[in-house]
Amino acid sequence: MFEDFYGLRARPFQLTPDPAFYFESATHRKALSYLGYGLAQGEGFVVITGEVGAGKSTLVAHLMATIDPARLTAALVVTSALDGEQIVHVGAQAFGLAVEGHDKASALGAIESFLHAEARAGRRCLLIVDEAQNLSVAAIEELRMLSNFQLGAHPLLQTLLLGQPEFRQLLLESDQLEQLRQRVIATHHLTAMTAEEVRGYIEHRLACAGWQGSPSFDEAVHARIHAATGGIPRRINQVLNRLLLLGAVEQRSRIEVAMLEEVLGELDDDGAIALVAPQARAAQPLQPVPVATVAEQVAQAPAGADPDATAAAAAAAMIEAALAHRDAQIDELQQAVLEVAASAEHARRVASESGASAHDGALASALQEQLVDARAHIARLEARIEEQEATLRHMLTMLIEWFEGGEQRAAA
Repeated sequence: MFEDFYGLRARPFQLTPDPAFYFESATHRKALSYLGYGLAQGEGFVVITGEVGAGKSTLVAHLMATIDPARLTAALVVTSALDGEQIVHVGAQAFGLAVEGHDKASALGAIESFLHAEARAGRRCLLIVDEAQNLSVAAIEELRMLSNFQLGAHPLLQTLLLGQPEFRQLLLESDQLEQLRQRVIATHHLTAMTAEEVRGYIEHRLACAGWQGSPSFDEAVHARIHAATGGIPRRINQVLNRLLLLGAVEQRSRIEVAMLEEVLGELDDDGAIALVAPQARAAQPLQPVPVATVAEQVAQAPAGADPDATAAAAAAAMIEAALAHRDAQIDELQQAVLEVAASAEHARRVASESGASAHDGALASALQEQLVDARAHIARLEARIEEQEATLRHMLTMLIEWFEGGEQRAAA
């Protein structure tokens, strides 16, 4: 509807991936660098992760559109919860293979024969597995076993794994996936776009649809969209579809902040705001617990209860909650340290395998930025833990003063 009103020849903010609308933000440019490096190696695994709607599938669609089928045969698998045997059959189907038997051995035999035939024809094979977080560990291990197929010293199959952040955590932490981790030659986590990139993203997609300047946008609209969506492409598309529809209904040639707020309010009323608004992941700072809370619990205790025992129990519960909160922050810090170590090890391995310095080229630059981001995250976590330690000490001091002060206890 709004396409006709604004003179657009296509839907600029459709939710399904379309390589014609691919926008190269900084994080997508890094991902393509990693993909390019990985594909040049012709072996092992390349891993791309990101939040829901971060653009993983669009990135793959763009990659598929640039692949020369005379040199590379690619197959795409979008997984559900598959076990080890199922992933082998699904992989065979993705390459267009008809497996005579329903057993895993028949599927493996068909895949191996196909890979050898492609190699003799001068083509390499790439298996792209989307939504990899749905795979069982057994299925992931089967993918690793597929990478063992070789012709002489040359590997026959390379695998690109796409998944949500939990898949990244699984690869980092699972003791059962150590052998696969050793075969990962490139990895990148897609991050959100900046406010300036959001503006470029919106204008780029509109231009791809034939935008001639109508509608125009208030200066504050792009920043507000970034704040509302967290810079995630699919969330932006959801908001813009509703926003342009509202503009067409009201026959507005300029999009204003008030219109955007109206759309966000409608999404909230519809219950769809949870799909659009970025989820708050950072822990909230621990707030000091007032001593009055302890006194209130003593005052509300059943008749005959020991005031000192009630107060001690209330204080202990508060302290326990504070310590649990602090421990959660420490766990997050430890995970961030592990990620930095993994990134450093990956950089060392890439440099060793390629025979080049880890500081050479776009890949090294991307690795360095990843390390800088991880260290900045660690610094933020350390600062939060220090704040919570100070708050905890303040809480303990207040509780001690309350226990020692006769007037407060008498009032309670």
